[in-house]
Amino acid sequence: MKRLAEKWHAFREWQRKPYEVAPLSEEHHTCATCGTEYQGNYCPRCGQSSRIGRYSFKKAFLLFLDVWGLGNRGMFRTLRDLVLRPGYMIRDYLSGMQMAYFPPFKLFFLLTALSVVIEGGVNISGKNYSEDALEELRKYDVGDDETDKKFEAAFKENGEKIVSFSQRFPSITTLFALFILSGFLYLFFRRSPAIPDLRFSEFLVSLVYIANMTSIYSIIGEFLNAHETFIAATSFLSIIPLKQMSGFSWLRTILISLLAYFIAIILLIIGVVILLFVLGI
Repeated sequence: MKRLAEKWHAFREWQRKPYEVAPLSEEHHTCATCGTEYQGNYCPRCGQSSRIGRYSFKKAFLLFLDVWGLGNRGMFRTLRDLVLRPGYMIRDYLSGMQMAYFPPFKLFFLLTALSVVIEGGVNISGKNYSEDALEELRKYDVGDDETDKKFEAAFKENGEKIVSFSQRFPSITTLFALFILSGFLYLFFRRSPAIPDLRFSEFLVSLVYIANMTSIYSIIGEFLNAHETFIAATSFLSIIPLKQMSGFSWLRTILISLLAYFIAIILLIIGVVILLFVLGI
């Protein structure tokens, strides 16, 4: 138990410790592109890495990844830290350590594209989650009453449009939801112990990173055809980065997060009711 406690303590120390940049190389190089002699990791004239030398299949593969924004170490470091130290990583990024991590919106679109592929049937079971969602909506039944049938027809018609739109444009749908939710969450997190002067733009970027974190777990769960409860529970993992980033206690983080979600859902329901009333449904 003592050894386990020591490992846990070491892990917690690693979580809180910001990323450290590797020391500058003291070797002298001659750039193969522009012929400039320099000391360091990159040519100061053209920016070519000192590691680039003769052509090989390995370097060709890394260059191919770089074209798609996947070859730099920031991508893998970001994925690792979003899983193991999400809130602390976000805090480091907001403090200015942006070159160490993959850009939040770029990662968001890459993960969204991967999620669409996985949900479309590229997973272990070959299950099409998108079609299943529409099928469950079509099976919806509220009762035999005439009013219920009218509501059911309207619910199915508009529900299918919303689900279809969210499946066709998942990035737009998610970003819109994050923007709406960020307004309510920001009211409670803008004055936190760790970041007392948090700006709304910074908090919105934080939520994009948090959405990336939950996407990683959801993609893994859907690919492995994990139980739907596990996939649904990934949304609750957002409490972890919010707690780490803000410095609030677990209890306060959970309570204010639930309150913000509750307010957002209530206003969303009111908006839907008003819309249905205007449409005469």
